[in-house]
Amino acid sequence: MVIVGGFLVVYFVIFPTSSPKPFSLSSTSSSAGSASGASSAQVTAGTSFAGSWAIASGSEAGYRVREKLAFLPAESDAVGRTSQMTGNATFTESHDIVTITAASFNVNVSTLKSDRSMRDEKIHEIGLESSRYPSATFVLSTPAALPAAAVTGKIVHLHVTGVFNIHGTAKTETLPLEMNLSDTTVEAVGSLTFPWGEFNMTAPSIGGFVNVTGQATMEFDLHLQRS
Repeated sequence: MVIVGGFLVVYFVIFPTSSPKPFSLSSTSSSAGSASGASSAQVTAGTSFAGSWAIASGSEAGYRVREKLAFLPAESDAVGRTSQMTGNATFTESHDIVTITAASFNVNVSTLKSDRSMRDEKIHEIGLESSRYPSATFVLSTPAALPAAAVTGKIVHLHVTGVFNIHGTAKTETLPLEMNLSDTTVEAVGSLTFPWGEFNMTAPSIGGFVNVTGQATMEFDLHLQRS
């Protein structure tokens, strides 16, 4: 036990976790709106977003949790990510209004990597249990109209509702989304924070020395190109 504790002190204190920041979009301007409001995206003259868009290079998804060494007061973010994703989204236009009518994405969570191989090995067995549940999916359940001013170079904000299947458990959730559109690329960033029990998971604990707090965050950065 002393050896294990000493190893963990070295592992998490002398070599502290180095966590990437949450995903975000960068733009010189932005516009806000509601996916269900009367104000919807109007297509810029000469630009059409209608059609199918598929996952492209640069896409990532993963988790973010708060991790604490049992006998230290400080907590830190543990982050694992993967680019092993598939899926697509369908956009339609009617009277110059842009709507996301369908979307489906699959993340291979068994390939998640953090800055610690020990952590990566453990989530195959505890918490996410990615050896038993190697995929996490999202399927849009309600069409989402983009808010006003969805034009090239501007960030738009909306909420999307769909079914997440994580750890073999399906739940309908609504989450905020940021999107940036261009003639050739759509980028979308979002996250969902939830209690571990919502998807029938238990917060991981490594030997009682390293514990994870009661909530987890799923986060993603999607890059889509016309398919």
